[in-house]
Amino acid sequence: MCAAFLEEYCGSVFWNESYLEREDPDLPVCLEQTVLVWIPLGFLWLSAPWNLMSLCKRSQVNTKRWTKLYLCKQLVVFLLFLTAIGGLIVTLVEDFGPNSSAEKHSAVYYTNPVFFAVTWILLLLCQEGVRRKEKAVDSSSLFLFWLLLVLCDIFPFQTLIREALRLEKVRDVPRFSLFYISFGLTLIALILSALADMSPETKELVKKNPGAGATFLSRITFNWFNGMVMKGYKKPLVQEDMWELNEADSTSYISQRFNHHMQFELGKARIRFQKELKDKLLKNRSKSMEAPSQSNGLGKGVSQDVLMMEEKGKKDDENKKKEVTNYPNSWLVTTIYKTFKWLLIESAFFKLLQDLLAFVSPQLLKLMISFTQDKSSYAWEGYLYAVLLLVVALLQSLFLQQYLQRCFVLGMKVRTALMAAVYKKALVMSNDNRKESTVGETVNLMSADAQRFNDVTNFIHLLWSCPLQIMVSIVFLWMDLGPSTLAGVAVMLLMVPVNGLLANQAKKIQRENMKSKDKRLKIMNEILNGIKTLKLFAWEPSLQTQVEDIRGEELKVMRKFAYLTSFSTFISNCAPTLVSLATFAVFVAVSSDNILTAEKAFTSISLFNILRQPLSMLPMLIASIVQTTVSKKRLEKFLGGDDLENDIVCHDPSFNFAVSICDGSFAWEKDSEPLLKSVSLGIKPGGLVAVVGAVGSGKSSLLSALLGEMHRTKGFINIQGSFAFIPQQAWIQNATLRDNILFGSPYEEQRFEDVLEACALGPDLKLLSAGDLTEIGEKGINLSGGQKQRVSLARAAYSQADIFLLDDPLSAVDSHVGKHLFDKVIGPNGLLKNKTRVLVTHGVSFLPCVDEVVILVNGRVSEVGSYQSLRASKGAFSEFLDTYGTEQSNQTSSEDGCHNKEDFISDSEDNQSDVPLADAVSLMLRRENSIRRSQRGNRSSFRLRKNSNLKSPENTKKGQRLIEKETMETGQVKFSVWFQYVQAMGWGYAFWALFIYIIQNVAFIGQNLWLSDWTNDAVEHYNQTYSPMKRNTRVGVFGALGMTQGLFVFLGTLLLTNAAVNASRVLHSKLLNNVLRVPMVFFDTTPLGRVLNRFAKRFYIPTSRQLRRLESVSRSPIYSHFGETMSGLSVIRAYNHQERFMKHNEVTIDENLKTIFLRIMSNRWLAIRLQFLGNLVVFFAAVFAVISRNSIDSGLVGLSISYALNVTLTLNFVVSITSQLETNIVAVERVSEYSELENEAPWVTQHRPSEKWPEVGSLQFVDYKVRYRPELDLVLKGISCDISGTEKIGIVGRTGAGKSSLANCLFRIIEAAEGRILIDNLDISTIGLHDLRNRLTIIPQDPVLFSGTLRMNLDPFDKFSNEELWRVLELSHLKDYVAGLKEGLKHEVAEGGENLSVGQRQLLCLARALLRKSQILILDEATAAVDLETDDRIQNTIRKEFSHCTVLTIAHRLHSIMDSSRVMVLDAGKIVEFDSPSNLMEKRGYFYSMAKDAGITHESETTL
Repeated sequence: MCAAFLEEYCGSVFWNESYLEREDPDLPVCLEQTVLVWIPLGFLWLSAPWNLMSLCKRSQVNTKRWTKLYLCKQLVVFLLFLTAIGGLIVTLVEDFGPNSSAEKHSAVYYTNPVFFAVTWILLLLCQEGVRRKEKAVDSSSLFLFWLLLVLCDIFPFQTLIREALRLEKVRDVPRFSLFYISFGLTLIALILSALADMSPETKELVKKNPGAGATFLSRITFNWFNGMVMKGYKKPLVQEDMWELNEADSTSYISQRFNHHMQFELGKARIRFQKELKDKLLKNRSKSMEAPSQSNGLGKGVSQDVLMMEEKGKKDDENKKKEVTNYPNSWLVTTIYKTFKWLLIESAFFKLLQDLLAFVSPQLLKLMISFTQDKSSYAWEGYLYAVLLLVVALLQSLFLQQYLQRCFVLGMKVRTALMAAVYKKALVMSNDNRKESTVGETVNLMSADAQRFNDVTNFIHLLWSCPLQIMVSIVFLWMDLGPSTLAGVAVMLLMVPVNGLLANQAKKIQRENMKSKDKRLKIMNEILNGIKTLKLFAWEPSLQTQVEDIRGEELKVMRKFAYLTSFSTFISNCAPTLVSLATFAVFVAVSSDNILTAEKAFTSISLFNILRQPLSMLPMLIASIVQTTVSKKRLEKFLGGDDLENDIVCHDPSFNFAVSICDGSFAWEKDSEPLLKSVSLGIKPGGLVAVVGAVGSGKSSLLSALLGEMHRTKGFINIQGSFAFIPQQAWIQNATLRDNILFGSPYEEQRFEDVLEACALGPDLKLLSAGDLTEIGEKGINLSGGQKQRVSLARAAYSQADIFLLDDPLSAVDSHVGKHLFDKVIGPNGLLKNKTRVLVTHGVSFLPCVDEVVILVNGRVSEVGSYQSLRASKGAFSEFLDTYGTEQSNQTSSEDGCHNKEDFISDSEDNQSDVPLADAVSLMLRRENSIRRSQRGNRSSFRLRKNSNLKSPENTKKGQRLIEKETMETGQVKFSVWFQYVQAMGWGYAFWALFIYIIQNVAFIGQNLWLSDWTNDAVEHYNQTYSPMKRNTRVGVFGALGMTQGLFVFLGTLLLTNAAVNASRVLHSKLLNNVLRVPMVFFDTTPLGRVLNRFAKRFYIPTSRQLRRLESVSRSPIYSHFGETMSGLSVIRAYNHQERFMKHNEVTIDENLKTIFLRIMSNRWLAIRLQFLGNLVVFFAAVFAVISRNSIDSGLVGLSISYALNVTLTLNFVVSITSQLETNIVAVERVSEYSELENEAPWVTQHRPSEKWPEVGSLQFVDYKVRYRPELDLVLKGISCDISGTEKIGIVGRTGAGKSSLANCLFRIIEAAEGRILIDNLDISTIGLHDLRNRLTIIPQDPVLFSGTLRMNLDPFDKFSNEELWRVLELSHLKDYVAGLKEGLKHEVAEGGENLSVGQRQLLCLARALLRKSQILILDEATAAVDLETDDRIQNTIRKEFSHCTVLTIAHRLHSIMDSSRVMVLDAGKIVEFDSPSNLMEKRGYFYSMAKDAGITHESETTL
């Protein structure tokens, strides 16, 4: 009925099969006038609303933006409109004109011109709509419309020509002419629609990101990436070559959207979690016979009660192994979906199209084989099938690459969102949560766990795609082979439980692996942070053993996973063979009439090849999802944890005090005993309050409570104004000196200069070639302790905050510098005189100058009052001063000095005391900030530094840069790296794996040839009985060859995975072994995140080579910045700079994303071209089959086209595997780089000292000179002196004089440039480092502890008994504290010793020294962080316990070395004075000047 209507509508036949049953087929004119017209027009009308939307928006039409291209497009459409009108006019004239005939034209001649005229008007509007779209350069829908129109017009194009040739004239000249004019205009329009119509703004954007100006054709073929490919071909790519990101791909945009959805979903999850806890609590109470305890509702304590009950239940019932989920869960996946749902939907659409097209090729192959068998069919049919194979393959390739691009970009965005969320959470998380997650574990969340989500989202659509492909395959197989297909389905169903079992095992193994990796990265992070301590104590072997033990456990787990992977690979490889074998065997067995024809066999084989991917990918995807589930739980626990409580500190302006604490009790952990108890304190605006007390009394905790870092158990805090915080251990960023001081504030030159002068930094900068643009190393590694504190103080002073919290900043500086800083910055006449200041101090010399003194004892405020009133009260404070404040005997002058504005450095009779404060300038700063020159060539780097004038290497002055640019190889990976990896794998593994894979490929080819030969049986046994014996032989050999493939793949995978684990072990061990042996200068000039990045490497991340290198280099700053942020978290929070650091983190991640995004594009660029090449192979294989169909049998045709259909896959595999091998080897290359760093001297040599060395402890420096690096100035300039055994030597000097360098030289942390050091007449350069360092003892300036037990921190090699340990704890005044701990010596020390005060850490370092008790002891500012009373006890202990030893004391507090045998005064790397303290005081030289500055007179010295 429809056909009859159309025939009446057209006035001609709509369809007749006779048109195709001839050598030169054609289509009926009616079909061309209807269907082929409606298809393109219908597409345009359906897609028009999308283009017309922008016309509905209120936007001013800017005629100046009309480009020539736009005008040309509109002109062409207008001309087409005229041709449509012309066609209508011709019809009207012919039907109603003067020469009209009685027979009228059919309706189609009227409707088609009208349809086209309306369409052209619509198109004019659509093109205007596209022009108004922001950043639009073309329209994909309009291009597809023009393409469809041209393709549909090809049929009437050839019909009209053939008719004219047949009739030898043109029958209808007007319409003939109008059609070809419109066809020409359509071709022009198609070409114009493929061009980019860019506005000036877009052109500017394209310079930074060519993708922004890519047209539809360029986008689907990735042609816009050609520029990067050509640039990479001409020269190695560097970070500066990377293009800018689109806004939608930036970290800021992704993070904002993710956080929006996360807050909503996490809120719902928390409500669910609280409800579950409530239900469990009620359930437990109903079972309990106890009286109901009072409850204040479901408060914060309830969850802890429930968790404790559940924990108890777990211990009671050992069979219950189910983990208790003590955090809001099941919200992360929903958040990810809501954030990226449109990208998911788009990729799903392309995947669906690609999957459906995948099943068209086997059907076309079936038709092609039928065509070759049917010799009577027309040749054009074969060519049509060949063209269709090409078109289908091209479309499949385009859809596949669009799907993959979106999936990989989705993975990148998910990873970015998670990394940014982890960083943001780390900035606001509570201290309880911080203790649960170490820095190493948190870095693991950002790297490993976020990467797992990246990996799983890349292929998430396979969850529904694989079942779909399996079902459609079975349907088509049923159509060919009937019920025999069920045999194959049964085999697949049998494999489901096997895959489930493998997935469960994978989950367990993955959980173990993540725990081991966390432990390893945690300890590596601590090793790198405390590397100097390890070297000084020669503890590297102990920590190395710990790491290698953990690595050993990790490798065991990896090996288990490798075996599981091998078995899974075996199953997935055997699956298609078993399925096809079962199907074919049943098919030929059920009936003797069932003979396997080429048509059935190769169509089925093509379908089985399609089945191969879902059958192999689905279990892998399930395993990956299982692994990601572990990461999901870890991320949900971390991100769902409690934030720092915002209500701890109030900001009520009605209070009269700047700082108010009312009956406040504060604890570091929830539900633990408060550390600060019933504290009440009021500080007036502009007041200066000192907080004093013994070690562990709670001074630093008080400041933390004011900052809101502790849990409040009762009372409240009110603060009026903003904070600046100077921590006890100064936090310095890896940035320029200026950036460290500005700390995000705008630069004001005069204010900046005033701060530099007040903090005694001005003279330092004058000696630096780069001035305040000198780069400071990570953790201020190139600054002395005093310099770090001055920079930290300068940061606070520049900030213009209202309230300043100073946690003992003056303990790390020399006494005269301390007085200067107090006078010029902190004190009553200082820069901060009008600000509120809370000063924690151990020095009593400043107490007369403060408004109030707060005495803390065991977490309670003991006394509060002015210095004079506390002295007059004759209480505990007064007694303390009388006992430990003798160095303040000249108190009156000090008190007077608090109120005058004169400089504290008084003139002296000796002109040496006229030396200005510039002598205190850090020479160390000057020498340490020189540029590290590298011997290696072809280096590139990525260093991100905002708010800095460091723009390019050309503008960098000498001394400006300390941190060496991260090296990156260019060009091809060296053969030596390949050789090294194969060697690490093991030559045996490599040979046998290669041999086995060759055999496997032989079996694969043999199976296909056997099948081809099998299908010829259908011709040979046509209408004959098929021999059961021959049938069984065919089935048996086919199955045997298939199983052989699976077996050899299993063996090959097993060998390779074992080899990979072996290589991983060898390379990691080599890397660790070497990193522990490199000189300290390497760690001084290399960010720790960069080193940790090497240890966190995975060896199997597919990327393109150079982009992979750039990605690795740009990833290191992410971890470095994160580690830096974590170490300075309290400072960042205090200054309220979380937002600024988050922005900096986003910029750092963006730099990494640039390389990742381009790497994704490079893979797609390569893949689409390889697939196009493979598609041409399919096309030509089909064409040759058509040409040669009379000379080859159908079996070979089926085999050749089946192979051709797999060529694309094979080409992709070969090229990508080659690329992957070279890019994966980049990881080996980077590990190898650190494995080949130049080592320090050997730990042990053949020339070993005697067991009793050193017996006397004498020291002799002979013209000793040293520099930190070859290109730098000398640090020590010809030191010569003799020190007798048991002498007590004090070493003093202004900051940067070389005191700590002298100590480093004794341990050979830095090696001599000239001269030598003799200990008991033995040249220390002739023995091994460990032989030397094990015989010396040092109590370093920075107390470094490692996570582990207290026992491990004291005795890592388990050499001493518990009795000996308790004895040294008693001598170091820690016995009572440790005895009070629940676990005693087994008490777990937090990462970096964060659960101990700085003073307690220093006392533990003293205990280490007492335990070792060697003949020579070096004290490097060892008592800087303890109060005077504890300092006095430590000094007494040292005098008693080390009376028989040679003691070298580097000190800021001169009173601690006044009883030394002799004092060595260093200045600018030289010994300027060396004599007894009394003699030096008599000389009135350098030492006298320093003593006077410290308030020590000759009279007071004699009383000590």
